[in-house]
This record gives sequence, structure tokens and C-alpha cells, in this order.
Amino acid sequence: MKLLITGGAGFIGSNFIRYWLKNHPADNIINLDKLTYAGNLENLKEIEDNPKYKFVKGDICDGNLVNELIKEVDIVVHFAAESHVDRSIIDSQIFLKTNVIGTQILLDAALKNQVKHFHHVSTDEVFGSLALDDKTKWNECTPYDPKSPYSASKAASDHLVRAYGNTFGLKYTITNCSNNFGPYQFPEKLIPLAITNLMEGKKVPIYGDGKYVRDWLYVDDHCKAIDLVLQKGKAGETYCIGGMTDDINNLEIARMILKILGKHETEIDFVKDRPGHDRKYAVDWSKAKKELGFKPEYDFSSYLEMTIKWYRDNKEWWQKIKSGEYKKYYQLQYGKAQIR
Repeated sequence: MKLLITGGAGFIGSNFIRYWLKNHPADNIINLDKLTYAGNLENLKEIEDNPKYKFVKGDICDGNLVNELIKEVDIVVHFAAESHVDRSIIDSQIFLKTNVIGTQILLDAALKNQVKHFHHVSTDEVFGSLALDDKTKWNECTPYDPKSPYSASKAASDHLVRAYGNTFGLKYTITNCSNNFGPYQFPEKLIPLAITNLMEGKKVPIYGDGKYVRDWLYVDDHCKAIDLVLQKGKAGETYCIGGMTDDINNLEIARMILKILGKHETEIDFVKDRPGHDRKYAVDWSKAKKELGFKPEYDFSSYLEMTIKWYRDNKEWWQKIKSGEYKKYYQLQYGKAQIR
């Protein structure tokens, strides 16, 4: 089997490529990545010489390149996306180009070349936001109600994938996953930002009152879930993939990280809230559990300790990243938060 992985140099994509080559050593992978700020070939250093792996630098919006690559493969797993809500608030145009137009170009090529399976990786953020006291959990039948430019662009891409299945008969599946965390995550998201800031002697910026709730999914579990979808998933179906059973808010997560690192709560820096900040996400992943046999291997606290250990053991990786353009973005986004 031969797979095209889009965005394979990013956080989730690179974890997926390493996972796939380990668990499916007979398969071949082409990794198409534009290498934007979040794409990092160091994420794939350990497999760069694997004869089953090939990297192609390029844009999913390049129709000619995409078509040539898809001619060679059986399966497309589409990770490539602009994915950070804060950045979509600063400038949404690139989100529309990459997440919507890029997906449409991939779909056209997949249809033209009759790929066996097109898997689209999406987000639970397309469902909107819940009140903190709302016990509802989103499932595959929840109406879309995106609240940010990022989630709106991902909602549009989901609709496009379904439209190509309905109109043209493209064999597809979609996963709407919750917030991922784990090794190789670019340190702009809450968990790696908090860990690396504290290791640098900086404070942890927390938006507003910190009581925002997310369903946290360890990246290895996400990779296994996609594997299960590719093996057992039904064409034309969507699967919600989450990792939590109990609510944990951002402030509680920050406190857990502080405790593990032996730091005090004075290291928390409450900063101005971002516009339109979604209060709560909650995912019902029972369909994936029932139909695919998916479930997280460990609990959140165990995964958090594993993640902190990885960042401790791989300081060189993230120290290279947290410099230059990243500092400019950080200053713009968090204002008064401590920058060094």
C-alpha cells in the first residue's frame, strides 16, 4: 500500500508517519509538506533514510504537483492545515486558502486518479462551543456551528469532502478530533507553551479566568484511531475522536504542569482573553469505540507526565523553535506576558 500524507512534517502528521512506518513496515509513504513555521523535518530525522519514505516539499494548493503525487498512491491522509485559532484571528486569509482551497485541490486529484480512500483529518471545533455547565457532548450528528475563522475554514473543508463523496462517489472518511498534545508539538499551544516557558524560567500565560475546557487527546492515540478508521471505517462515515471522560480546565492543567515541574502558582500569568474564545469542548467518541475498538491507552495525567518528560529530554528541538519569528508572534499574541 502507498500513502500520501499531507502536512507530514507538522506535529500530528509527523507522529502519524513514524507510527505508520513502525506498524506497517511494508507500506510506502510520500510526505507532502510546504514547511511553513509549524513544519519541521527534524520531527522525522529518525526515518529520513527509510527507503519506504519520501519527502516532497510543496503546497497542497499546487494542483499540478498534487495531481502527480496522487497518481502514485492508494490512500490520502490529509493533515495539512493552518490550525491555530489565535493566528486565524490575526489573519484569516491563509486559513481559507490552505484549509478550503487546498482541500478542494486534493479532492479533485483524488477523484481524477481514483484513490481507494481519502481520509480527512478535522477538528471538534467545527461544532462550536458549550457552556461550562452544559453536560452535552458532541457526536457525529451534532450540527456545525464554528465560532472562529479557523474552525469555519475546517467546517468548510469537511463539507467539501462530503460533497465530493455524495456528488462524485469519492470514497472518504472524516475524523473530528479534540485538542491533541504530545511530542513534537509546536510550542504555541497551551501544553507545550506552558512546559517550555517554565523550563526557560518564564511564566505561563493563561487567557481570561483560565476556566476553558477542552477534550485532550494524546497524539499517539489519535494516530491509532486513524489507523483503525483506515482499516475498519465505513466509506462516507465520520468518527469523533477524543481522549477524555472528565472535564479539566486550562487552569487545572497549568497547575498540574507546575506541580510536576516543582514550580509555584505565582508562575501563572493571567493575560487578556482572546476574542470569541470558545468556553468548552466535549466529545462523545462512543461510535469510534463501538465500531472501531478505539480507546485511549492511558489517562490524561499519565500522558501529561510523558509529554513533560519528552520536552525535558528534547530541549534542543524546542529551543531552536522558540526564537526569531516565534518571539515576534508571541509578543503580539500575549502582550504583557514575559518574553526573554
